[in-house]
Amino acid sequence: MQEEMIFSGFGGQGALFAGMVLAYAGMESGKNVTWIPSYGPEMRGGTAHVTIIVSDEEIGSPVIRYPSATIVLNNPSMEKYEPLVKEGGVLVYNSTLITNTATRSDLRYVPVPANDIASGLGSVKMANMVALGALVAATGVLPLEAVSHALRNHLPESKRDLLEPNLQALQHGAKLGQAVAAPDQ
Repeated sequence: MQEEMIFSGFGGQGALFAGMVLAYAGMESGKNVTWIPSYGPEMRGGTAHVTIIVSDEEIGSPVIRYPSATIVLNNPSMEKYEPLVKEGGVLVYNSTLITNTATRSDLRYVPVPANDIASGLGSVKMANMVALGALVAATGVLPLEAVSHALRNHLPESKRDLLEPNLQALQHGAKLGQAVAAPDQ
């Protein structure tokens, strides 16, 4: 198994952190992992992204041209990454903010009202965890419990008060992602 993923959104939406949590979950589960964040002008309101590979085998290259799964949190990310997702891949998108409609018939789309769910849990900043939960459930890349464990271990001390709501956000997203999970999961 090798899952090649890109998470993308506006700087500050937490795409990089969601990718980091997944990477830690992969490492703690004994998988081979790469995590490559994109910093730069994205940190000032542009589109930030991170590439993550989780694999049972050694990873030959950390470069991802055509991801098998993607999380997009805003319209520019949808426009940029939807055309690149591999046929049969999974595209989790934040349906609260993304007004673009899905254009491909060969993908499994997971519309997730991430901002709405996160706001209901106390902070829109947890939208990234809602989307991550959906991706994990839709792809089966790792067990949700492994991702929850990594979040517990790696949430910064300054955000510890948000641990339980973030875990709830993962669960809410997972319920949405399960609806489009591949039949063999």
